Amino acid sequence: MPWDPVYRLVQRIPRGKVLTYGGLAKTLRLPGGARTAGRAMAATPSGKGIPWHRVIGDRGEILIRGPHALLQRKLLESEGVVLVEFRVNLKKHLWKPTKKMAPPKKKLLPKGKR
Repeated sequence: MPWDPVYRLVQRIPRGKVLTYGGLAKTLRLPGGARTAGRAMAATPSGKGIPWHRVIGDRGEILIRGPHALLQRKLLESEGVVLVEFRVNLKKHLWKPTKKMAPPKKKLLPKGKR
């Protein structure tokens, strides 16, 4: 599955706001839900301006480990997001997309080329 629709939605998350993996999956109707959203975010290409740090766990938690978790925290704080330990206050910082977006449809090959 191409991740472009995921990255386009993540680019729409405003500074100082976050979206959960589950919210991302629900909005795009991703098969496999939050896990699929997590795989997409893990594959985020660097240098493309995709604010990967704005996607967090459903309870407001930073779910990635190690130095990337510290970087995610630092990036969120630089945008004015307040974290208590590694948790964001979702009542204050959760971004809700305005409408559901369908995932891209698979391109079908002409008969005889499948």
